[in-house]
Amino acid sequence: MQKCDVLTSTVFVLTAEGAASLEFGVAELGWWLNGTCGAGTGERCAANATCTDVQTPSGEMGHRCACMAGMAGDGFMAGDGCYLAPVSRSKRKQLVAVLTSVASVVFLLSLSITASFLIRRNTMKKTKRALKLGTTLFRGELVHDELDQGVEGPRRFSYNELAVATDNFSDDRALGRGGFGSVYRGFMSDMNHEVAVKRVSETSRQGWKEFVSEVRIISRLRHRNLVQLIGWCHGGDELLLVYELMHNSSLDTHLYRSDYVFTWPVRYEIVLGVGSALLYLHQDTEQRVVHRDIKPSNIMLDTSFTAKLGDFGLARLINDGRRSHTTGIAGTMGYIDPESVLTGRASVESDLYSFGVVLLEVASGQRPTLVQEDGDVIHLVQWVWELYGRGLILDAADKRLSGEFEGRKMERVMVVGLWCAHPDRGMRPSIRQAMNALRFEAPLPGLPLRMPVATYGPPTNPSFSGTSVLSSMSGR
Repeated sequence: MQKCDVLTSTVFVLTAEGAASLEFGVAELGWWLNGTCGAGTGERCAANATCTDVQTPSGEMGHRCACMAGMAGDGFMAGDGCYLAPVSRSKRKQLVAVLTSVASVVFLLSLSITASFLIRRNTMKKTKRALKLGTTLFRGELVHDELDQGVEGPRRFSYNELAVATDNFSDDRALGRGGFGSVYRGFMSDMNHEVAVKRVSETSRQGWKEFVSEVRIISRLRHRNLVQLIGWCHGGDELLLVYELMHNSSLDTHLYRSDYVFTWPVRYEIVLGVGSALLYLHQDTEQRVVHRDIKPSNIMLDTSFTAKLGDFGLARLINDGRRSHTTGIAGTMGYIDPESVLTGRASVESDLYSFGVVLLEVASGQRPTLVQEDGDVIHLVQWVWELYGRGLILDAADKRLSGEFEGRKMERVMVVGLWCAHPDRGMRPSIRQAMNALRFEAPLPGLPLRMPVATYGPPTNPSFSGTSVLSSMSGR
């Protein structure tokens, strides 16, 4: 066997003493090739096999081939060689299960990412489409941006332009603060023009709807007795309006000053100016405009003390020739038509009531509510009407004037004021009738000597549940 170059084998049984015996059923089957690995015969091992020298049963040296770990076969080139071990059925099932699980996870993850991407892209498309259709984001909500559509005249400013014009809204530039926010003096260098910038506060009762209303309504109005809107700005959560600067501030700041007395001729011209503004709003425009907040603090005065009605944040348009519009209760206590509080209807008549209170206030120098000597609180209309009934209406004239007024004009202003503030809105004049009387172009009405007691029925719209938008007289 030593001379043979073929694969050989032998069977032997060993006892404990080393002698061959067939009594034991233990046998070892060995394979080898003659010659040692070092003699060059190791080349008979297959690739991926190792060669090991072994001693054959005959005492001669041979060598044996063995496949490397993970490989199957006998390792001999002349035999099976070495090859990848086949996967068992159980292992194959385990491998299939693992691969299936991994594939499922990858698929679901890919599906989730794809869905998320598509949803986000669709949302972005909708947002862009919405913005193109005239919407904007304001305080986290998508609102209709009507300002860039059909607003002619006023200019749109950037926030930075107005911040520069007002020295970053410095307190030194503040002209006043009210229910809607603060007003600042500004200078637009490119226009070489002083302006008043109204900055609406986030906590004010004027939101987006009121802001848009003020811009759209006043943009279409042109009258010497209306404050001119120069421009506007909205960016992020900021709402700003730019008006012509009224150097003499508002009527109330002069009417109640303690250091000097507002003369009667100036007061009379202011009354006519406010009346002219209302005549324009109620009868001389394509659509009636109801202001809803006529009061001295909203009557501005220019360098010549010409009256200009401003602050259209609560104003509403009335279409189709109607005289009223169902809204929430709006205005300032003391100037609101009592019937409007019940019905929630803004009307030209409710504006006339407010105008009447202003007439009485300008003539008497008294605020809408008076505290009498006995501590009772009485409305200005009732107080003047009582004097009118006793034939003493001129006693209601502002005592600070010291009688320096024209009696005929003072009487006209007070009687027309009572007429406009008549408890029954059906008995109130139109603004044209009131102006004719103030200008001595028509006689004064014959009012009852005692103030009528108003009786109001239920709201004409049973489903009315308007939102109150009121301000106190102390917050003018």
